[in-house]
Amino acid sequence: MPGAGSAYRAGAAAVPGAASAPASGAAAVSGVGAAYRARAVPAPGQSGAARGAARWEALFAQAGRRCGHEHADAVRVLLLRAAHAGPDTLTRLYGQGTAAERRAVLLALPALVPGPAALPLVRDALRTNDTRLVAAAVGPYTAVHLDAHEWRHAVLKCLFTGVPVTAVAALAERARGDTELARMLDDQARERTAAGRPVPDDLRYTLTLTAPRAATATGEES
Repeated sequence: MPGAGSAYRAGAAAVPGAASAPASGAAAVSGVGAAYRARAVPAPGQSGAARGAARWEALFAQAGRRCGHEHADAVRVLLLRAAHAGPDTLTRLYGQGTAAERRAVLLALPALVPGPAALPLVRDALRTNDTRLVAAAVGPYTAVHLDAHEWRHAVLKCLFTGVPVTAVAALAERARGDTELARMLDDQARERTAAGRPVPDDLRYTLTLTAPRAATATGEES
């Protein structure tokens, strides 16, 4: 996709959630325009939806080769958003895709799926040991929709696989006052210490986040 590729190499387009792209709303609009010009997605009012879908899905798969691997996440998320891909399409693309394509689907979830319908994709990613998939799976979509039990295990998955806990969206908000998470983290720290292994800084940091909010002088939470 020469138009979109040039836009990203020039830093002109942005996709929220894709770290390699700048966060300019105007640039994202420019990137969508490039996608339309390349016939990656059908333009508003344009007929031939089936042809358009086939075209943009082919470009979705080819993004790394056409635009460079450093821009592939941003380009793929842009294509998904411009095509308004729903849960069925996202599930199909995830199921048949490479790890890089699956990562882009996960990054696009917050903008495309308002409810929990895509949680099976998140759960699948969290079962892998692919750190880039795990990092993408613990983004804003998971922060909103994953239940407390599964979310705690997602945090532990990051600690086990070496994914920085900074990748976990809303970590401080969800960890605060979570006594069960605190217990799980404390158990893990004790096990590591007993085995003569160091306790990771990320584990110590996350454990501090589980403390309740400080009480005010009146006894109320701040």
